[in-house]
Amino acid sequence: MEVAALAYSVISSRNPSQWVRFAEDIAGFSAHAVLGGIALRIDERAGRLFIVEDERDGYFASGWEVRNEEQFAHALALLDAQGVAYNHATQAERALRHVTDMVWFKDPSGNRHELSYGYVSSFTPFCSPQGTRFVTGDLGYGHAVLPAPKIAETRAFLTGILGLGLSDFMVHRPMGQGGPEMRIDFLHCANGRHHSLALFEGEVPSGCVHLMVEVATIDEVGHAYDRMLAAGARLMATLGRHTNDHMISFYVETPGGFALEYGCGGRVVDWDHHTVFESTSASLWGHDFSVGFGADEQARLADAA
Repeated sequence: MEVAALAYSVISSRNPSQWVRFAEDIAGFSAHAVLGGIALRIDERAGRLFIVEDERDGYFASGWEVRNEEQFAHALALLDAQGVAYNHATQAERALRHVTDMVWFKDPSGNRHELSYGYVSSFTPFCSPQGTRFVTGDLGYGHAVLPAPKIAETRAFLTGILGLGLSDFMVHRPMGQGGPEMRIDFLHCANGRHHSLALFEGEVPSGCVHLMVEVATIDEVGHAYDRMLAAGARLMATLGRHTNDHMISFYVETPGGFALEYGCGGRVVDWDHHTVFESTSASLWGHDFSVGFGADEQARLADAA
């Protein structure tokens, strides 16, 4: 199977209007009511994030796309051959996501993955309420970092079934040397974005560590940072530059209980000339994640040590 890109994410919310305010006032997304929920746009597609009203706030599903109907049929045949149980989407699920067809299944850590083809769009020009330009296209909308307490089994499933490739990995020590260690695997699709998915070795109540969107310039990152401060939103990590994908970014808490990484300058990789490596540092500079840890979170991490 060859997955082209991370096409969308679905998010559940007890109060979707909070996402509308966050999207338009801070992130620069445009929000639109659609059948079954709210679509948040960042480009010409009908939506990249879809918000559905639910009894809980959190992450619901990752939407992966293949290029055409033939590849979709081949993917289903592979799922059948590997004995992977999957479910066909309902008409309402397809309508919300604006896709021609879709199935969904779960990985060994319980994350829901949706496989689709044929996005449906009017191609109405995207108009950010903040004048923001996002980097999408063949690279997909960005990336997601998902919990994977069964990280080895989950990595094997996603590389063996979805055909994702390992970009690199690291052992994360959020509390510094002597603190708890969590492995993070960075996985890529069949495009040049350094990673479209990362797996975090641990439980996460919201179902997601963070999502990432990329903008065109550092000035747009700075404008979003100013909007975050003006709105009183919670900073989850200071401005910094990552070692592996070179993204210059900051992190802000979303209404879903997970973070949004907002960055620019990500690497576009030629996978024929890339060597997998282990990084011993998350960032070349900046990215102080401790600002996002409250007392309860620090205690939980200490207990995990």
